[in-house]
Amino acid sequence: MSKLKMTYNGRIIKREVKRGDINMRAIEITGKIDEKGQLLLNEPLKVTGVDEVRVIVLFEENGDDPDDTPTEEIKASLRCALQEAKEGKTRPISELWDRIDAE
Repeated sequence: MSKLKMTYNGRIIKREVKRGDINMRAIEITGKIDEKGQLLLNEPLKVTGVDEVRVIVLFEENGDDPDDTPTEEIKASLRCALQEAKEGKTRPISELWDRIDAE
């Protein structure tokens, strides 16, 4: 069973999770990524006795997502595909997998 404890101290949010024999603490803090791809925290972490940490980086996307197809384009493609299916214009599934693997 998980137990979650949250405390807020200034801009740092601490979360402690206990699952079985594993105790984990999450600290939310802001930082920047420099030109070398190194993470630079805006303030020091106040932890002791820790050799290794796990890091999850959250950032705002700037809209350069290659899968960010406009909704109207997706709807038009689906209407076309439905019409083709109704007309019997289908392909074997193996052919579709070949096209996916080629991408």
